[in-house]
Amino acid sequence: MTDEQGTSGAVLVVGGGISGLTATLEAAEVGKDVFLIEKNPSLGGRVSQMNQYFPKMCPPSCGLEINYRRIRDNRGVRVYTMTTVKSVSGTPGNYEVVLETAPRYVNSNCTACGACGEACPDEVDNEFNFGMDKRKAAYLPHEMAFPRRYVIDKEALSTEGAKAIQDACKYDAIDLDMPAETRTIKVGAIVWATGWNPYDAKKIENLKFDQSDAIITNMMMERLASPNGPTKGKILRPGDNKEIKSVAFVQCAGSRDENHLEYCSYVCCMATFKQINYIREQYPTAKVYVYYIDLRTPGKYEKFSENLMADENVFFIKGKVADIIPEEDGGVTVIAEDAMKAKKVSQKVDMVVLATGMQPVQALEPLPVALQSDSNGFLISENGKGMIAAGCAKKASDVVTCTQNSTAAALKAIQISGR
Repeated sequence: MTDEQGTSGAVLVVGGGISGLTATLEAAEVGKDVFLIEKNPSLGGRVSQMNQYFPKMCPPSCGLEINYRRIRDNRGVRVYTMTTVKSVSGTPGNYEVVLETAPRYVNSNCTACGACGEACPDEVDNEFNFGMDKRKAAYLPHEMAFPRRYVIDKEALSTEGAKAIQDACKYDAIDLDMPAETRTIKVGAIVWATGWNPYDAKKIENLKFDQSDAIITNMMMERLASPNGPTKGKILRPGDNKEIKSVAFVQCAGSRDENHLEYCSYVCCMATFKQINYIREQYPTAKVYVYYIDLRTPGKYEKFSENLMADENVFFIKGKVADIIPEEDGGVTVIAEDAMKAKKVSQKVDMVVLATGMQPVQALEPLPVALQSDSNGFLISENGKGMIAAGCAKKASDVVTCTQNSTAAALKAIQISGR
C-alpha cells in the first residue's frame, strides 16, 4: 500500500466518462486537487463509443480531445485508470479512501507503437464493439484511448502469446508480473459519476436478441456507424455483412416496463432519429420502420425529428412489438400490434435495432459505500455527507444534461471540500 496522498481539501471523482471529466476539470481549474479514477483502461466512457452525439451531431473527438488536453495540462489532476474504490471512511470534508489499481501489465515505457498487438496470436471478442469483432490479448482499448497505452488481457494470453509480445516489445514495457496496487488518499468530497450500461437485451425474451445476428442494440448501431468501428463505418448486418435495404427500430426495448426498467430512458427516441440519419446517408432508399409507444423528442430536438418523420420511406407504427422471428435468409420478421389501426401487423426486414434503455452502473455493481438511491438504482446526492451524484449515475440524461449537472456537482464538491 502506498503512502497517503491528497488533503481534506481535495476532491475524488469516480468515473472517467464525460460527466467525470467535466466535474474533474471544473474543480481542478479553480485550484482544487482532484483524483480522477476510472475502472476501465482508458477515459471517455460511453461517449467514446458513439459515432455522433447531440446537439451538434459531432464525433466523440470534438468533445473528448479538448478535455484530455486540459487534464494533461493541469497539474492538480491525478488520473488512475483500471482503479476502483475499495472503502471510504471518515466524515464530510475529511474522508479517507482506499483505491485499488488492477495491473495493466504494461508500464510507462509504452509508446503505443503496436508491436505487441501485431505479434500477439491470441484473440477474444472485442467488448468495445460489443463483440462484433475481435481484439488481441495485447491491445489499445480504442483509437482515442487516453492514456494512450496498451493493456494486456492476461487471462486471454497463451504461453506462446506471452513470449511473442515480450520478444516484440523494444522498450521493455511489458511486465507480466505487475501486481495490483493499493493506495490511500484523503479528500473532502466525492463525486460519483459512475455512468450507465445499456440494458441487457437478452433479458427481453420476446425480442430474441441472442437468436439472430440481425438483431442488434442501439449502442451496437453506434459502433457500426463509427469510422473506428468493426466495419469502419459501413452499416452492414453482423454475421454476413449484408448491405441493408430495410431496418426496424423497436423503441422502449426494456424501458417503461415493470418487468425490466420502469422508467423512460430519455435519450432513446432521439438516438433512433439520429440513427435513421446514419442509415439514410448510406442507404437513401432503405425502408425504415419504427415501432413506438410514444415519441419523445423534447425541446430543440423537435425540429430534428420533424424532418425525418416527413421521409416517405420511414414508417411509424404506434404499438408494442410482441415477437421477432429469425428467418432462414438471415433477416427477421417483426410481429407487432398497430394501436392506431387496431390490428396485428408483421414486417420482414434485414435488421432490427433495439432501443435499449440506460441502466445506472451501480444498479448492477454495488458501490463499496452505502449511498442513497431511488428504486431504479439512480443515486441521490447527499450533499451533507459530501457524496454528490453526477451524470447518468443521477438520472438518464443526454450529454448536454450530463455536463450541466456535473458542473453543479463540482461546485457542491468545491464548497464541501473547502470547509
